[in-house]
Amino acid sequence: MNLLFISLGCDKNLVDSEVMLGLLAKEGYQMVDDEQEADVIVINTCCFIHDAKEESIQTILEMAQYKEEGRLKALIVTGCLAQRYQQEILDEIPEVDAVLGTTAYTEIVRAIEEALEGKGKVTTEDLNALPLTDPHRIVTTGGHYAYLKIAEGCGKHCTYCIIPKLRGDYRSVPMERLIAEAKDLAEQGVRELILVAQETTLYGKDLYGEKSLHKLLDALNEIPGLFWIRIMYCYPEEIYEELIDAIARNEKVCHYLDLPIQHANDTMLKRMGRRTSNADLVRIITHLRERIPDITLRTTLICGFPGETKEMHEELMQFINDMEFDRLGAFTYSPEEGTPAARMLNRVDTEEAQRRAELVMEIQTQVMDEFNDSRMGDTVEVLCDGWDGQSMSYVGRSYAESPGIDGNIYFTSDQPVEAGDFVRVRITGAMDGELTGERTEE
Repeated sequence: MNLLFISLGCDKNLVDSEVMLGLLAKEGYQMVDDEQEADVIVINTCCFIHDAKEESIQTILEMAQYKEEGRLKALIVTGCLAQRYQQEILDEIPEVDAVLGTTAYTEIVRAIEEALEGKGKVTTEDLNALPLTDPHRIVTTGGHYAYLKIAEGCGKHCTYCIIPKLRGDYRSVPMERLIAEAKDLAEQGVRELILVAQETTLYGKDLYGEKSLHKLLDALNEIPGLFWIRIMYCYPEEIYEELIDAIARNEKVCHYLDLPIQHANDTMLKRMGRRTSNADLVRIITHLRERIPDITLRTTLICGFPGETKEMHEELMQFINDMEFDRLGAFTYSPEEGTPAARMLNRVDTEEAQRRAELVMEIQTQVMDEFNDSRMGDTVEVLCDGWDGQSMSYVGRSYAESPGIDGNIYFTSDQPVEAGDFVRVRITGAMDGELTGERTEE
């Protein structure tokens, strides 16, 4: 039976999709990429912000038409939108045969079988359950890098965020299961492992009574076949010395951290429900750079949050200019139904919020240009992601670039290079946040 699987949203959601694909492949489902050829379509949805919600709904509606135009027999909706609007989806989009909540995705095989028998329904589990299944996944990222979801849910309850209501409280995946999954991925050819969760820095505290990400890094560093281990979504207030030590001593752990700070004004940070102050952020960032001088720091910001004044935004811009993050993304505030922030007064006009985000990115562009200029002539180790037909060159990344969100390094080579190969590249140029270079044997 032919299956089309559509995965929307974040990399954490992608891991759930790959688990479902693994379960379905074991049952003999044939994967296709043409809607017209699909007997079954599964859409793993997102609704973190308004635009993501709209994309999910539009995708469902587009796929629903193949009930009449194609050979489609079952349309299944999973993920965050499914968790949030369970019965509404079935009631308002009759073409949908079954809905699976965020902790019920391991039931995907049964859900499809029942849908094909005309027994479609909503399937949910305890929101604080931790789905555990066969660690074998179907990697969809090209084969040479993959995400490892080390925890589920979040207990921070930032005022703008709906995730705790969709994904439950923070639950760490037992370390032995993560090691088994990482070994399986390495055996499949994965060379770069990217650790993800709603928050990675709290890993293990619920299971082992203490933060244990450093212990996980030590164990992952010993797995044959892995070359890079990258850490995302580190809340700055949870950074601790043992973690810094582990990043510094383990040769496979990239000197790269993603620190989503969201703002730098104390009033804004409190209104957002964040647990840091401007002074805390300066101290943490300074300390990281002192301990690991070549570390690449990435962050994300929210502009136009309710109550943000011109002066508060100017403070944020000054902070960005002073801290010189190597990587940064700025987003406009999106009010989400059911969050405290959605009820806050003093909304910032949408156009003004967008203007503020653009101003932040203007500053960041200058910072990144200076960073890239400083790399001219450097020779760096690059993981090849493949061949780029448009530039007629190979494309890859150093430890300083995370896939999908940071820039790339485009390079030439006299010898053939395969995706997943590590090569030495001399940086020779930079433009629009991207780097160019040439392979070298140095």
